[in-house]
Amino acid sequence: MGQSDGISRRSVLKAMHLAGLTTAAGGILAGRPAPAARASFPQPAVSRSRAVPGWASPVVEQTLDVRFTDVRIPGHGTVTTRTYNGTIPGPTLRLRAGHTLRLTHINGLPPDPPHTGDHNTPHHPNSFNLHTHGMHVCPSGYADNVLREFAPRTAEEIAAGAAEPRYLTSIQVPAGHPAGTYWYHPHLHGSTAEQVLGGMAGVIVVEGDVDEVPEIRAAADIVVCVNELKFKDGKVPVFTSGAWTTGIPSVFTVNGAVNPTLRLRPGEVQRWRLVAATAFTALRLQVVGEQDNLTLHQIAQDGVTFAAPVARDAVDLAMGNRADVLIRGGAPGRYEVRAAASPGPLMTVEVAGEPIEPPMALPVSLPPGKPFLDERDITDPAGVREVVFHADAGVFPGAFPNAFRVLGTNATPAADPGGDLTRDRSYGLFDPDYTNHTLRLGTVERWTVRTDETMPEHTHPFHLHTNQILLTHRNGERLDPPVWHDTIGLAGGTPGDRITFLVAYEDFAGRAIAHCHQLHHEDLGMMQTVHYVEP
Repeated sequence: MGQSDGISRRSVLKAMHLAGLTTAAGGILAGRPAPAARASFPQPAVSRSRAVPGWASPVVEQTLDVRFTDVRIPGHGTVTTRTYNGTIPGPTLRLRAGHTLRLTHINGLPPDPPHTGDHNTPHHPNSFNLHTHGMHVCPSGYADNVLREFAPRTAEEIAAGAAEPRYLTSIQVPAGHPAGTYWYHPHLHGSTAEQVLGGMAGVIVVEGDVDEVPEIRAAADIVVCVNELKFKDGKVPVFTSGAWTTGIPSVFTVNGAVNPTLRLRPGEVQRWRLVAATAFTALRLQVVGEQDNLTLHQIAQDGVTFAAPVARDAVDLAMGNRADVLIRGGAPGRYEVRAAASPGPLMTVEVAGEPIEPPMALPVSLPPGKPFLDERDITDPAGVREVVFHADAGVFPGAFPNAFRVLGTNATPAADPGGDLTRDRSYGLFDPDYTNHTLRLGTVERWTVRTDETMPEHTHPFHLHTNQILLTHRNGERLDPPVWHDTIGLAGGTPGDRITFLVAYEDFAGRAIAHCHQLHHEDLGMMQTVHYVEP
């Protein structure tokens, strides 16, 4: 099943070659550089939607096989980790609005170890599910339902010779879904951080109107998926304490490679789909040269196209963010894509070869991916939902002493309202049986989200499932224009960051979640349940 380009279950990570971007004569054929040479830059395998008998619209059929795989990380040796189809990242899934994702999940992992602790401590490390991060799709049933569990076989089932379990995800992408870059990853509460930190992630591309803009159509379309990995003694450490990975530096890979080299001709424009598939670390990306930097012309944020490119010296990506950028080769030389969090370059850009004359053009305007909301659209102008990310350090006995809470509007109630709330085992912590926010379809609301962290390096990215959010203010300053997101970073400080956004609850009823996308915090309870209901 599927079109995974023949990835075997146990395959070791291999770089795939991107078709060459250069032309011997430097000419343009049908608006694109004619292929001549190959640039050795890894790209994930690709599975595309296609016509399937019995289906009204095209379907991406893909098997995602999850098991421990020995993956070679250049410069770091071989790491045994959980993967999709034996690679980091997993296959890229490409489709259009109106198409269907039909995914078969095989759980080839060993049985889950017993768990007797609190549900807001790590558990079930070999169970998973699937989240299509940022997509406006159904959160229920067999779709983008992060309340499901894809469990492995038990020891008894293995002894009896039972087959590895298979699970189905079927997601109908709405006809009006924004074209852009999204990603998928496991999202079972209690095991998310360990699995994403081991490399379980992949990219989703929804193709559409922006891809037909002549200047974008002429540019090479390149996935740049940044994974954050932590490993010790050739394995991802088991999440057994609050200080889980303290002292273990992150290793950042791009499409599974450490500092791969991408070739870019002077005057050539490429489209980079930047994906921060990171669990702990925000990325501020710059393309730095010996003499000058290359400008990043951002055309989309979190899958939603801008009305026009925005020239930036740096692009900020919180954990889970994506940004589509156009980059044009300048003076020949060696450039590095750097992030302050990484000790070395994430990737190298070699600007070389015969210049393209005249240089490839950048678009002046774009088809906006989603119309803006306005304060006048708010259904209840007097109502504002508030979320406060708050941590109480060293308040619990045992291996997980810190409480990562979500306070504010309808916070999870305390077990002992009259007691010491800093030590309460329920207050502001995720409770799967408690609904924090009931959100009625067809309404528009204003939220404020802030962090009371005092240290700038302590971040709490806010992520809402199912509906994208329109950031209108940051730290009291109005954004002009506002920007669509699905994940927004909030850094600590005195005071910590504060944001305001508008959100319309559209199309899909069901239970979903809002949470901190520092995934260590999410697994330990920094999450809430939202329930989208019919009006």
